[in-house]
Amino acid sequence: MIHLIHSAVWGPLLLGLLLLTGGILTVDSGGFQFRGITVWWKVTVGSLFGRDTGGGERREEDSVNKFQAACTALAATIGTGNIVGVASALTAGGPGAIFWMWVSAAIGMMTAYGETCLGLLYRYRDGRGRWICGPMVYLARGLGSPGLSLTYGILCLLASLGMGSMVQSNAAAQTVCYLTGVKPVFCAVVITGLTVFVAWGGTMRVANVAERLVPVSAAVYMIFSMAVLIKCHDRILPAFEEIFSHALMPRSVLGGAGGYGIARSFRYGIARGVFSNEAGLGSLAGLHGATDGTTPQEQGMWAMFEVFFDTVVICTMTALVILCVTGGSQGLAKGNYDGAVLTAHCFEAALGPAGQYLVSCSMVVFAFATMIAWYYLGRQTLDGVMAQMGQWIPLSETAAAKIHAVYLILYGYAVFLGCVSSLTAVWELSDIWNGLMAFPNIFALLLLRKNIQYPDRSGACIWRE
Repeated sequence: MIHLIHSAVWGPLLLGLLLLTGGILTVDSGGFQFRGITVWWKVTVGSLFGRDTGGGERREEDSVNKFQAACTALAATIGTGNIVGVASALTAGGPGAIFWMWVSAAIGMMTAYGETCLGLLYRYRDGRGRWICGPMVYLARGLGSPGLSLTYGILCLLASLGMGSMVQSNAAAQTVCYLTGVKPVFCAVVITGLTVFVAWGGTMRVANVAERLVPVSAAVYMIFSMAVLIKCHDRILPAFEEIFSHALMPRSVLGGAGGYGIARSFRYGIARGVFSNEAGLGSLAGLHGATDGTTPQEQGMWAMFEVFFDTVVICTMTALVILCVTGGSQGLAKGNYDGAVLTAHCFEAALGPAGQYLVSCSMVVFAFATMIAWYYLGRQTLDGVMAQMGQWIPLSETAAAKIHAVYLILYGYAVFLGCVSSLTAVWELSDIWNGLMAFPNIFALLLLRKNIQYPDRSGACIWRE
């Protein structure tokens, strides 16, 4: 039953709506992700080499600077999807799935821009001085729909306890247990303890850890991926040829089989792309919402960069490693590996035992970063739910603190449970909650798209607070 619901949620309707929404925003912006590449690159990566990172400005207690917001968002998006998701997309949809993953990223960049802009445009501070932000806010204040706002908030909280905690901790614990042979309960205690320690420190501790963890872990993974690709440099061009030929294989040549192959490549490429970069789910709006000293446009461009970096850079490197080492579609068809095992096998085949340890350590670090980032997103969402409910049932500061403590306990328990359990059903349930989050968010993006403004040709960013 769960599998049928999962197939329905992540079926043609949702994938079509995601593409339609991103396509409309692309047209509205004049293809800003392409024509404005020098603008958003300068505002994001370019700013890291200048002085405008927001690191030295005074901020409120529950606010973060631009770079911390970007690292926290990358922590949420760079996770098991970059290793498990890419490998699964290749084995299920073939090399052509990577082409459609790129398509989902190109279009998703504008979806991410739009939802992040709206998140900052409609955000506000509550009575305790905390930012209330994300899709809940523009659903309530922009569309005037508190019902949809609460629905989104509940789905996001469920997703944080599923995909954000249980699924990630399960992947991390299984990897550690496989490498070291220790019992799952030991992994559970260590991983849960570290997660709760970071989460207990609140917004600033999560942001500080993400700021230090994400750039280093991503850089190490990229360096070792490049080492594999340099070693297999003669297979890179054939890998690209397969990606394009399998994605665009003419139906007239291979008849029904070709059409089925295209359909599978399309479905798995788009779905895994969204799973990895989260564009369209609204999570990026919540992750960027507490950023101080910025504008909706600046944060929108950071969200664009995150989708680009997550999918076009990290996911592509993983895909090329797999395709080059296995020998392409024929090697994939003959292999008996899938998911993280396939990726680890490819790194080990190219770099020896060190390659397997690299992928395993990357999986653990990426999963941990995702867990703390999703706690941050869940807490932001919980603040939105309490603000919404506070209109009918006023909450004192003490009551709000107790609710936050209960959520932290639940989150820690979900992390622990994920480490010691088999999570086949939880994977699908979490994916269902993630998919359902997209529907109200897409609805809001389409109805509020006229409020989304884009940088001019000079790159000037208006609405500065």
